[in-house]
Amino acid sequence: MHIMSIVTYERRDNMGSTRYIMSIGELSRKDNSICFRKNGKNVYIPIENTKELFCLNEVSLNSKLLDFLSQNHVIVHFFNYYGMYSGTFYPKDQYLSGRLLVAQVNKYQTDRLKIAQAIVKVIGDNIAEILYHYYKHNKKEVKETIDWLRKDFVENILKSQTIEELMSYEGQAWAKFYATFKYFLPEDFIMNKRVKRPPDNPMNALISFGNTLLYAKTVSAIYRTHLDQRISFLHEPAERRFSLSLDISEVFKPIIVFKTIFELVNNRRMQVEKHFEKSVNYCLLNDEGRKIFIEAFEKRMDTTFMHPKLKRKVTYRTAIKLDCYKIYFRRSGIRSIFIERGCIISECN
Repeated sequence: MHIMSIVTYERRDNMGSTRYIMSIGELSRKDNSICFRKNGKNVYIPIENTKELFCLNEVSLNSKLLDFLSQNHVIVHFFNYYGMYSGTFYPKDQYLSGRLLVAQVNKYQTDRLKIAQAIVKVIGDNIAEILYHYYKHNKKEVKETIDWLRKDFVENILKSQTIEELMSYEGQAWAKFYATFKYFLPEDFIMNKRVKRPPDNPMNALISFGNTLLYAKTVSAIYRTHLDQRISFLHEPAERRFSLSLDISEVFKPIIVFKTIFELVNNRRMQVEKHFEKSVNYCLLNDEGRKIFIEAFEKRMDTTFMHPKLKRKVTYRTAIKLDCYKIYFRRSGIRSIFIERGCIISECN
């Protein structure tokens, strides 16, 4: 099958297009366009309406292009051979606010545990929601995990006194979730344990690729807010990473990444023999597999649901952006945290 060098997805929210660079090549500026050169042939990408690029293969570029992208607020995400996130070219912040930065730091110092508890609780809520779908379709074996997530898990979160405790409970939730896969997935996609770098089987390959796409999408969403990427609540703020993106993307993994994976696998659109490259030490999606996954992932991002707070339908893409806006700060900061259908809803004074 011929795989296109560039795949474009138009957003429904008029926030611009996402361009996926699938092939090895060279990116440069040509007049007011982005030029992708491969095997002596040029493909031109209009800068208008382009908001982010995903480089999923080896791509060379120069500082002239980076300056052009920065002027137009285009974010570029880079991925390595294994499909893992390598880094992001992040244009100069366009929404700088010293007052909000001070407020965000203050909120970290005063309410970190409360916000982290809200994040972990909604991770469990979303896992339970995904499993309940299979419970309704006669997969009764998952009920024990659903019950634990809705009772014991919540009680543990509310009693937790440290971030370390919360991270431990979150890890337990994911482990119990993985253990249910054998009840509703084909045998080819069962995994014994989560292996990341590099993934060692088809399911781990799908999870790793999906998680990195979602993380990059969250980086892009936060860039278009006043929030500082480095100040997080659940994950420890650290050097050389956008830890707030880890916090927010973690909430959406069950309902975006895993929902996408389960639909592809159970509908046999993703098949082990056709869509993976396997070696002794790793298992990766091949080019065709990546394209299929990206198409399904973008479709999932644009799926709508009724937002309980706004009383209108929004896409999951918009929900991520709303979560960024909800963790915003006024003079007296966040008064309380509510959890509503996969979103962290912050009520401000």
